[in-house]
Amino acid sequence: MSETRPTLSGDWDFDPAHTRIGFSARHAMVTTVRGSFNEVVGHVHADLDDMDRSSVSVTLKSASVDTRSADRDTHLRSADFFDVERFPEITFVSTRVEEVEEGAFVVAGELTIRDVTKEIAIPISLLGVETDAFGVLRAGFEGSRRVNRRDFGLEWNMPLDSGGVLVSEKITLEFEISAIKRTEDA
Repeated sequence: MSETRPTLSGDWDFDPAHTRIGFSARHAMVTTVRGSFNEVVGHVHADLDDMDRSSVSVTLKSASVDTRSADRDTHLRSADFFDVERFPEITFVSTRVEEVEEGAFVVAGELTIRDVTKEIAIPISLLGVETDAFGVLRAGFEGSRRVNRRDFGLEWNMPLDSGGVLVSEKITLEFEISAIKRTEDA
């Protein structure tokens, strides 16, 4: 049993100030645009002695999408993409958490965007468990997963003269998570 096992088991809440859940997409077939969601709530229940009891849930406010371009963000919030008026949240709820090797996990679950739910599996790496300068126990995780945005009703696109499209259908989801362990007082 590793040194992190006794401290990783338990309940953890995402620290939104130190967590980035984002995406990257090809733009105009020549560059990559990155974005993230500024309003993130997440919870991990880790039970390394019985992984069947482990779970992950994440909620993103779709209107908090941020690509560093006000015009692009407005377009992403519109009915062409996230349609934030009708679908204010993007959610992920795990159905299975599996430790595939030391510090490496596959979190499978249901991702819901625009009321479309699809099962996806996300490889996640544990970066470490440390007590920070304020005495708070933190765990760091990273991972990514490619999905087809059209599978979730994100259909808008514009053809280019070259025969390509303005926005790639394949999107890489990016997870950089700092989670804080709940104390018994919390």
